[in-house]
Amino acid sequence: MTSLYDVEVTAANGTIRTLAGYKGDVLLIVNVASQCGLTPQYAGLEALYQQYKDRGFRILGFPSNDFAGQEPGTMEEIQQFCQLNYDVTFELFQKVHAIGEERHPLYDWLTAHSDRPEEAVQWNFEKFLIDREGHVAERFSPKVTPEDEELIAAIEKVL
Repeated sequence: MTSLYDVEVTAANGTIRTLAGYKGDVLLIVNVASQCGLTPQYAGLEALYQQYKDRGFRILGFPSNDFAGQEPGTMEEIQQFCQLNYDVTFELFQKVHAIGEERHPLYDWLTAHSDRPEEAVQWNFEKFLIDREGHVAERFSPKVTPEDEELIAAIEKVL
């Protein structure tokens, strides 16, 4: 796999496709969970999406149950939770493994092309900012919130 856009992902509705449809967009790819202490970041992610979506900014949420079993629900339950609690309108995908032997090819690609390729995803809500050419522009720890000035500056830089 030579490009991020070659990676196959499964949409929330079960449709398998590549990320090629996002060519030219700025992406924030986030592994999410609904029973985590960081779950309130959904609100900030949605606010970021609303603020920048008209400029070609997309947030792609990939639920993962890898960290302390904090995303045990079905895709339907996850979507309902996100809608009812955070009014999420950015795109969610089927659950993936962000770490371990069953790590999804997306996370193989993201970590390999980040500034810390030897470092596995640390926890829920780790963020990978992708520029319009499909490169990892920056990688943010889960503790960096969507409201963090560093993240906002990085997004505005690649927009």
